[in-house]
Amino acid sequence: MTKRYTRRDVLKRSAAAGALAAAPVTFPRLAAADEALKVGVVYVSPIAEIGWTRQHSLGAEAIAAAFGDRVDVTALDNVYDPQSAERVFAELASTGNRLIFGTSFSHGTPMLKVAPRFPDVAFEHCSGLKHLDNLGTFEAKYYEGTYLAGIAAGHVTQSKKLGFIGGFPIPDIVGPGNAMLLGAQSVDPSITCHVIFLNSWYDPAKEKEATATLVSQGCDVICSMTDTATGVQVAEQKGAWSIGYASDMRGFGPTKNLTSFMLDWSSIYVGAAQDVLDGVWKSEARWQGVKEGVVTMAPWNDQLPPAVLDQLAKAEAAIRDGSLHPYAGELRDQQGKVRAAKGSRLPDPDIRGFNWFVEGMVGNLAG
Repeated sequence: MTKRYTRRDVLKRSAAAGALAAAPVTFPRLAAADEALKVGVVYVSPIAEIGWTRQHSLGAEAIAAAFGDRVDVTALDNVYDPQSAERVFAELASTGNRLIFGTSFSHGTPMLKVAPRFPDVAFEHCSGLKHLDNLGTFEAKYYEGTYLAGIAAGHVTQSKKLGFIGGFPIPDIVGPGNAMLLGAQSVDPSITCHVIFLNSWYDPAKEKEATATLVSQGCDVICSMTDTATGVQVAEQKGAWSIGYASDMRGFGPTKNLTSFMLDWSSIYVGAAQDVLDGVWKSEARWQGVKEGVVTMAPWNDQLPPAVLDQLAKAEAAIRDGSLHPYAGELRDQQGKVRAAKGSRLPDPDIRGFNWFVEGMVGNLAG
């Protein structure tokens, strides 16, 4: 069973209990085999039926399903600003949670501050780049999914202009946007992609406006990497194709949704809990994609011709076996500078740190 609380609940309890004492606090290992492992999970946005936070909630539910009474899972949603997040992580650690998940890039600094104070607690940070002895990270190779979706987009676009909406201009968003265009350009090198950043993970009104703007600019395929289905819904209303993110979003675009690149974190959540229960958990950097089943593709739109579906199936198999890499060279940036030579591919550290757009992207990192 997963217990859910709001950010306000925990902050009230934290203030009342004076949980944020400056002295470090540590906790002993489980004293008895039948003592439940307390697990805390912190979501950056409200839990909905679809989207980023929904997929993480399924990971938390997978822990509860896998271990039953051996675990006690507490989930908190809508924890986004750093100050509140730091207090929430500290409260979870100080109340006996031995495994704590942060589910957003924005949780990084708070977790880096809190983790050293609780060395006997295992912290797992999704989208993180920095590690401590008791702070590990996990991430998905989103770009593998956007590249495949981009191939489909390359076959359906009539305007040769795609649209991409990102929450923030961080590497985990910039890289997948680039990969979507590269997938489309593997079909037609003349295709371009217009970019808008919302500077928010969850702002349906702003996302609606951004989608409408891109369609008005002639973009006839829209991909939105945020925590709502707004991009898919508005694209459907305006007759544009769409690509969903995190969850299967066909229900929000029944005729024009090409696919969604979905995220399944269950194996990571369950694996981390098992390691803590077994006393073998260690800080790791997990970065997984199509091969491991963390990135999966929703069913393709049935309007795609059989030849395109065959191409997509072969491309996915090639990504899985390593014979196709979305960032294979030659790659040039917006200024025409070669970033990966022909016959090479972009190194992993450069992929994890993407701070530039490939040639054909229209927009800048400021939005």
